[in-house]
Amino acid sequence: MCGIAGFCNLKCDKQVNIEKMKERMYHRGPDAGGNYFSDDGQVTFGHRRLSIVDLSENGSQPMTSRSGRYVIVFNGEIYNYKKLAKKLTDEGRVTAFKGTSDTEVLLDAFECYGVKETISLCKGMFAIALYDKEEQVLYLLRDRVGEKPLYYGQVKEGFVFASDIGSISVLDGFDNEINTAVLDVYFTHGYIPAPYSVYEKIYKLEPGTVAKVKLPFNNLCDVEIENYWSMKDVAKKGQENLFKGSYAEATSELERLLKASISEQMVADVPVGAFLSAGIDSSTVVALMQSLNHNKVKTFTIGMEEKEYNEAEYAKEIARHLGTEHTELYITETDAKEVIPKLAAMYSEPFADSSQIPTYLVSKMTREHVTVSLSGDGGDELFCGYNSYESVVRAWNKMKGIPYFIRKPCSRLVLHSPLAKDRRTRIRATLLGAKGPSDLYIQSYETDPLISRISLDNRKCSYKYSEYDPKFLEEANHNIMLMDLLMYHPDDILVKVDRAGMAVSLETRIPMLDRDVIEFAWSLPVEYKREGGIGKKVLREVLYRYVPKEMMERPKKGFSIPIDKWLKQTQLRGWAESLIDKDMLKQQGILNPDVVWKMWTDFIEKDEWRIQIWYILMFQSWMMEERAGGRI
Repeated sequence: MCGIAGFCNLKCDKQVNIEKMKERMYHRGPDAGGNYFSDDGQVTFGHRRLSIVDLSENGSQPMTSRSGRYVIVFNGEIYNYKKLAKKLTDEGRVTAFKGTSDTEVLLDAFECYGVKETISLCKGMFAIALYDKEEQVLYLLRDRVGEKPLYYGQVKEGFVFASDIGSISVLDGFDNEINTAVLDVYFTHGYIPAPYSVYEKIYKLEPGTVAKVKLPFNNLCDVEIENYWSMKDVAKKGQENLFKGSYAEATSELERLLKASISEQMVADVPVGAFLSAGIDSSTVVALMQSLNHNKVKTFTIGMEEKEYNEAEYAKEIARHLGTEHTELYITETDAKEVIPKLAAMYSEPFADSSQIPTYLVSKMTREHVTVSLSGDGGDELFCGYNSYESVVRAWNKMKGIPYFIRKPCSRLVLHSPLAKDRRTRIRATLLGAKGPSDLYIQSYETDPLISRISLDNRKCSYKYSEYDPKFLEEANHNIMLMDLLMYHPDDILVKVDRAGMAVSLETRIPMLDRDVIEFAWSLPVEYKREGGIGKKVLREVLYRYVPKEMMERPKKGFSIPIDKWLKQTQLRGWAESLIDKDMLKQQGILNPDVVWKMWTDFIEKDEWRIQIWYILMFQSWMMEERAGGRI
């Protein structure tokens, strides 16, 4: 795990600016750093290293290929690099490797097979910048699901890229405007989705894509982007070619694939452990890890004082049953609150999933013991785990018998009547106008008309939720799962985990996002995943082979905190109100002060909590961070 950065055709002091970029993401790679400057002065690469595999100088970056044609900076891990190395040697393309790093193998493969074929062979999480000196072409590549971040864009006349958008904003002369057009989406969902960023002319490279930029690297219109892998294509192919085996056979095959993924992801030259939250996903990962390991797996859990948010006792019970070396830390309300001022710098652009706080705290505690931690993320989206999936289908089944041409006018009539003042009535009326289950899911985010008025910019930003074809897959649950895997999962969940871990120099790995696991999951019929109110059926069956069923049959509490309760207390209330000071909001000219304070007073005086309050506070906290750094 590392951080990468660079620029092309940027008129500046190259040494000073690449060091500034690297310093901004020092936490991503505190072990070492290196630079590359092309002979013609056009291309500059920088790298910060968190040493995981091959701790010697043989793993240092930037790295140049054997022929001298290619230069690479690489963030992440190629889990099947040993198989790729064997392929290279068996075919006689490489006689021997200097070291044991995946970077060297990756670079040799690029030289032997080319960019697209090589990346199609790789399994892993990665963000890569590869410069072809012969063709004078820069390639940017991002992993299939979006575990590793990669920003790119234009600053002044130059092309720039980095793992952290903050590494771009520190460049000399950076004056890119805030992208206010995307704020409507941000205040709806709490994150800024790819390909957008918070700045104009700076973008996120989308998962599963390759960007190609040619000399002179000074026009974003010349950036060529194409997919090398598509979640949509995998989902479509899987559902058109369903798994033919029995439920028991599906369970065994999933167990085999997960074991293979976990076995590859446990490979490291540094200590490895796992998060354990007592949920199905993390418990399954830990159970399989322990089954593959002769030594005790190191597991980590944080507990909370509030019983309704605490799963630590259950995690300890599971750890004891599996025989892991378990570490738990009970955090106080004060511990959690102390994280809040750090969030803006940690995430570098507005991000407002409040579970970022406990995720950071468990990462911080875990890093005191290991350098790599496996996570159970992905199970809900791949195996139909969220209760919202069942809720949407249940709601649709109740209303689908009424023709759309009747429902839609009724929806509009209620929404434009005094009845819409009642929150529950307004929500029901909004959902009544949905065209189908997928549209119902989209509409569920847009039931409050105040959300679209938080930002003063009333432009509508194109977003994949609104562009999704509700008939892309036949089964309703699968459509909603696919929507989440395309949007919510990479832009919220994976961002949260990556930034929280990297803030403390902890590498996080996610076995369920292995390519083979994903492709198999999409080949399963929905009845293997969900039955009534029970999701993740086949995943549960894998777990029950290691942990008694009765040990797992308890309500899920989630990985969240009582942020609404805390914001009413003196200290955080003062912090919040300082961020939404009306005069300051008017001076900024980005948010609507009247709408912001309507939401705040509804909360304080009527106890009407909207999650958008937290979204606003995280945006304003980011604004304060940028102002303090002189970037706005």
